[in-house]
Amino acid sequence: MTENEDKQIVYNSIKCLECNETLVSYHVHDYKVCGCDNHSSVDGGTYYIRIGAKDLEKVDVITIYADDPFEIVRTHATRGGRGKSGKEPLKWIPIAEMDTDHIEAVLEYGGPDWHLELLEKELKFRNKTEVKN
Repeated sequence: MTENEDKQIVYNSIKCLECNETLVSYHVHDYKVCGCDNHSSVDGGTYYIRIGAKDLEKVDVITIYADDPFEIVRTHATRGGRGKSGKEPLKWIPIAEMDTDHIEAVLEYGGPDWHLELLEKELKFRNKTEVKN
């Protein structure tokens, strides 16, 4: 067991140093692979980290955990959505970019506890920031 194995992943990504493509795995079994000869890949979303490549020395792993500094977490933790109509293409939005009404709607709708905790933390973060300004 590695030291990070019991930590909640909020951002699971790699950058292929061969072609400079950044790949993000948003959810379990969201396997992504770059198009260059190195075939860098990432999988697992917020559930596990699996990377691959012909040459792993040419892969930069970028992982953000829920207990990392919140200023970083809020720009990397995302929520997938299909717009207000529910018919738009799936888009992943960092919680820092979600409007307050959207966050409140998600909190009412529900989701994984860790994700709801981040959304609550985002609302508190915004309130603190507004008070300072």
